[in-house]
Amino acid sequence: VLAPHHKNAKKFEIMDGMKVYRFQYFWPAKYQKLAYGGGILPNLKRSWLAKIQLPLLFLAELLQAIRIVRKERIDVIHSHWIVPNGLVGAICRKIFKIEHITTAHAGDVFTLSNSNYLKKIGSFVLRNSQIITANSRYTREAVIAIDNSAENRVLIIPMGVDTSKFNPKKRNSNLKEKYEAEHLILSVGRLVEKKGINYLIIAMKDVVKYFPNAKLIIGGSGPERENLEDLTRSIGLDSNVIFVGYIDDSELPVYYASCDLFVLPSVKTKEGDTEGLGVVLLEAMASGTPVIGSDIGGIKDIIEDGTNGLLAKPQDPEDLAEKIIKLLKDSELRHKLSEEGMKTIKEKFSWEIVAKKFADTIMKVIK
Repeated sequence: VLAPHHKNAKKFEIMDGMKVYRFQYFWPAKYQKLAYGGGILPNLKRSWLAKIQLPLLFLAELLQAIRIVRKERIDVIHSHWIVPNGLVGAICRKIFKIEHITTAHAGDVFTLSNSNYLKKIGSFVLRNSQIITANSRYTREAVIAIDNSAENRVLIIPMGVDTSKFNPKKRNSNLKEKYEAEHLILSVGRLVEKKGINYLIIAMKDVVKYFPNAKLIIGGSGPERENLEDLTRSIGLDSNVIFVGYIDDSELPVYYASCDLFVLPSVKTKEGDTEGLGVVLLEAMASGTPVIGSDIGGIKDIIEDGTNGLLAKPQDPEDLAEKIIKLLKDSELRHKLSEEGMKTIKEKFSWEIVAKKFADTIMKVIK
């Protein structure tokens, strides 16, 4: 595994039998601003230093990849994100004549779509990938729009969820007591524009009219946090909307399983970035928690409206509030969506199923 370095991480370690290399792209390490946090795209928007570091990250990654391919005698490179990782993989394929698989996650694809120059880079990557996987039908269509010659090589393989970690057994009634809530609503993710958390906060104005003691727990960090906290205060929801920051991995399954419902109110940004799939929805469904997601992007590959979850109109707080209130009022519907959600995960999105699809894809290019 090759990944960008973080100031608190080792440059090399073995995790679960896998060698993990992390390349440093700026010195001193504490000034590395591009990867992690809100993600590369949001970081580029808010930091001039991140913009300067972009070519340095690409160069550092390429040099480290070349070194590892030679040292480890690599047969196949599997790049996640078309840029920058897919570009590094495509160049290594050209140099070493090895196999290359690229996985598109959405944000990368929509960024490429905004520029003819970037489209050419994307096309180079796709033409130097034996197989491209997309995390949803929506992402697949966007990949083909970059280079339609890739159409017959683009497979849909979603991300998966670890059902041994996320399941209803993690439910703990003490969480409601902790937040003194009659109903708990959860939303988890990076606090960036495309997550649409501002619309969820506004929707809570209507929700608390029916359920005064309902609490919205917002987990995660990111560049929008301060704006979202200001919005919460400005509409007088300080006691109903709680920002808990990053939720530790050991605690996250408890939060998912102990809430009454989970909401992912994603939107499409002006740059075209939106939700490629929505892994947090999968984690919530695996935990037996009913979900509401925006009718947008790859979310529609997960939620079948009214069957295993509810779809809400994007950027529409009134519709979102209506869906939340409907679920909080109807325990039978919550139970039905919970059961069907877990069934969906078991049949389509468990890591056992998804990992086999990726393994079969790798074996296909090797043969």
